[in-house]
Amino acid sequence: MAFASMPVLATSQPSFPNDPNLLPASRGQALIDKPGRLLLLSLFMHFLVVASSTATLPSMGMIAPFALLLLCIALMPLFAAHFWEHHYPKVAIGLGLVTAAYYVFVQKDWHPLHHAAHEYVSFMALVGSLFVISGGINIRVKGEATPMVNTVFLLIGAVLANVIGTTGASMLMIRPWIKMNRYRITGFHIVFFIFIVSNVGGSLTPIGDPPLFLGFLRGVPFWWVLGHCWQAWAMAVGLLLAIFYAMDAHNFRRAPKEVRELETAHEDWFFRGLLNVVWLALVLGAVFLPKNLQETTVLGVFSIPALVMFAAAAASYFTTKPEVHEANDFNFGPVKEVGFLFIGIFLTMIPALQILQSGEAVKIDTPLQYYFSTGALSAFLDNAPTYLSFLAAAMGHEHLSVDSTSDVLGFTTAHAAHLTAISLGAVFFGAGSYIGNGPNFMVKAIADKSKVHAPSFIGYMARFSIPILLPVLIVVGWIMVK
Repeated sequence: MAFASMPVLATSQPSFPNDPNLLPASRGQALIDKPGRLLLLSLFMHFLVVASSTATLPSMGMIAPFALLLLCIALMPLFAAHFWEHHYPKVAIGLGLVTAAYYVFVQKDWHPLHHAAHEYVSFMALVGSLFVISGGINIRVKGEATPMVNTVFLLIGAVLANVIGTTGASMLMIRPWIKMNRYRITGFHIVFFIFIVSNVGGSLTPIGDPPLFLGFLRGVPFWWVLGHCWQAWAMAVGLLLAIFYAMDAHNFRRAPKEVRELETAHEDWFFRGLLNVVWLALVLGAVFLPKNLQETTVLGVFSIPALVMFAAAAASYFTTKPEVHEANDFNFGPVKEVGFLFIGIFLTMIPALQILQSGEAVKIDTPLQYYFSTGALSAFLDNAPTYLSFLAAAMGHEHLSVDSTSDVLGFTTAHAAHLTAISLGAVFFGAGSYIGNGPNFMVKAIADKSKVHAPSFIGYMARFSIPILLPVLIVVGWIMVK
């Protein structure tokens, strides 16, 4: 815990008092306080050196930065929001640098760092480009929706999440969703939007949710997820839509008939920024570039698909009219946060993945165990590194490496049930809390800004995710995974 508040994460430089009237004890205290960050870092690195061995596997102590970062992501926004808002880049990068220093000075191995950098750039190229492009499309709605219209809207969102990602679909559709239900919107409208559009819906393609894209970067074929997960997706989305329709119909009937007929008599939809569909197609096309182009890199980390995605994002941003961005309240805050946090995640998870793929760290075997274990952690920790951690563990049991594309490809064939379970657990259970997946908190923030009452963190779980989502996911897992 001392490391959690380590001053090394601060940016101010130490200055030493020269006042001759300063008492010796005070001068000593100043010298201890200000360069203390260096001492703590030195002691921590010394611990890692002593704890490490000459074996290929990193020290078990190197899991600490990864675990600490995930705990910070999960808990800091709840208990130290002001500190986290201003210092999360320092925390993420600082913990990442601890891992990087370990590999440079202890393991003397640059290869894992280079691999992580290449993977990080590819990841951010997709997530960032989809975020920017979807932020350039504005949907305006006049009129109010019936329960059936709402249900169809969520179904469209579930499908769209696989094309522009759960983050892109959430940012594109949440404001129209609030607008079209303005006169009767309640907390469950926001929650089911998070369930379906921000999470469960995006489980059919690697573009849909970050965990699946990490799998794609490691070697899972693009269409593999669709071929193995579509039945579970259909069942989960269908059950959630049915429950939503029943709740929304009850909510709809509470309004007087005259009000219902007046509010839903006419509905108009307006779209702006449709040029961004072209840039979106360019991003999707980059995913399917020939293998020789995908493996070509610039400066060792920038792949050709990543460069195409960055170019499409820049074109979208500069060709979109400012009033469209203003209507969407577009800013780079969310994608900046993802960028900084994932620098830390991609670095700190290197030793965790290497230890997990040894096959000794996780003692579970069946697909159903992987489904619920991955899901349990994905509900409270970021689901992307959780997915990769359990994939590494499952492959480690078979003496395969998650760092080998050929091993991953072989695993998708020989152990498809296990990979399906891990994929579904990571994506589905990301809806278990506000901190399970990136779009969850973003949707809540937009709802709060729009003066819509979204449930609190505890209320979200106590009233919705535990009594409604969890039983649905148990049924889906028992039937589709077991």
